[in-house]
Amino acid sequence: MLGAQISPYLGSCFLLVLLATLHAVFVVGAHVADAPQLANNNNNNNDAGVVLVNKCCEKFEIHVNNTCQQVNETDYFEPMFTSYGGDQNRNVAQFKFVIGMPNCGSKQMWPVLDYLGSYDKLVLLDDGKLRHYTNAEDESDERRGVQSDYDEDMVEANKPRYYDYELGQYCLDKAISPEHKHSLFAHICLAKKESSWNDSNFLLRKILNPIFHGISLIILLVIAIIYFILPTLRDLVGNIVTTIAMCLMVSQAADLVCIFTDFTNHVSFIVADIILCFSLLAAFFWLNSFGYYIWKTFRSRNVFLRVTDGRKYCYYSAYAWGCTAIMAGMAVFAHFFLDADSYKKENMRGEQQTIGWLGICIFFAPIACTIIINIFFYVTTRKLINRRTVYGRIAHKLKANFIMFSLMLLVMSFAWLFLTMSWLALDGLLYAHIIVNAFQAPLLLYICVLRQRHVTFLLKKSCCYNEPPSASDWGDEMHYMNGGGANDY
Repeated sequence: MLGAQISPYLGSCFLLVLLATLHAVFVVGAHVADAPQLANNNNNNNDAGVVLVNKCCEKFEIHVNNTCQQVNETDYFEPMFTSYGGDQNRNVAQFKFVIGMPNCGSKQMWPVLDYLGSYDKLVLLDDGKLRHYTNAEDESDERRGVQSDYDEDMVEANKPRYYDYELGQYCLDKAISPEHKHSLFAHICLAKKESSWNDSNFLLRKILNPIFHGISLIILLVIAIIYFILPTLRDLVGNIVTTIAMCLMVSQAADLVCIFTDFTNHVSFIVADIILCFSLLAAFFWLNSFGYYIWKTFRSRNVFLRVTDGRKYCYYSAYAWGCTAIMAGMAVFAHFFLDADSYKKENMRGEQQTIGWLGICIFFAPIACTIIINIFFYVTTRKLINRRTVYGRIAHKLKANFIMFSLMLLVMSFAWLFLTMSWLALDGLLYAHIIVNAFQAPLLLYICVLRQRHVTFLLKKSCCYNEPPSASDWGDEMHYMNGGGANDY
């Protein structure tokens, strides 16, 4: 009975509850929809006049020994603002830290340390931008961008350069290290220079130069493979030519790294320069071993010497690699411990440090000495050859090796000379080095492979294995023993 009396009212109650629920949902939804807009309005009102500063570490952390570490409140980072005119300790009504690393995207992130006496200075402007000065030795002078200790004709050349980084393109923090107790540390996004495809300087340095290096690498690899694969060429001279080609390949690859200044870090240039100089020095020591071998062989009374002497190659390897390692160690030690910091800063490429002139001199002075010694080998061996009246097969082969050595010495010496002059930071010398370096590998291919008829003969014999054997083909050695080798080397 009671259920029958209540049932007519259940539908009405359910309808009222449903309407009340829908009304509450709409009201709450309206408030939720309005909440972000209100929050944004409040934030905009609160952020008006607030200077935003990008901080690398958390508010309660600073940069200690290259890591973010928590410190006491007394050691917190308190930014000091500077006006565009150079007035320091500018009063800012309110500032706010934005924690996190900068979003550099495709740009390179670069660490910068500002300490007393450093060449890098970090200035936080009163609008939140970070100004990075370079080539500034005196802090008070660099704020205004002028150094007063130089003559008038040197002021412009030594004027500090700077770049302003927007919010999000940097992060700044206080730094403490054993070497520098009070300093500033920043991560900045390096600004990319606009590259014009119509600029001949850009085309030659960034487009043609890498292409020339790539072609040189391929050609040198072909030379090394030919002298390593063909069994007849795997004698002492062939092994030396292969080693020289590999050393030049490494130097070309290291020089290729230095071309792309936008995709490197602090370490890459100095390491690339050391590898370049090391491999180039090794190539000239091996060329010196080549010249010594030919000179000593022509001076020997016994012409029938074994060319494929493994022990000789080991002796020459110990000489070439040992001298290279010793001189490279001395050069690296001199660069890091003996060269002055001011001279190191003068050798900058793409805003990155390279090896200094002291290290370059220690690397390249032995190369100059080997060139002089090789010239002596050339002159004395030439006199010995002119005295000979009778030549056998081995003498013809040694004479061909002497000619190959002489041409390699000429090409490599010219390439090294232009490489040395290109480091004088003159555009004309750099362009000349690029052109000479582009011709070095093709000329070596001609000298070591194309000009050597016995090498081309062996290549044809090895590659064209499907050709029917010729009835007049007596083989490589018989061919040259019967008069064909007099002019084929």
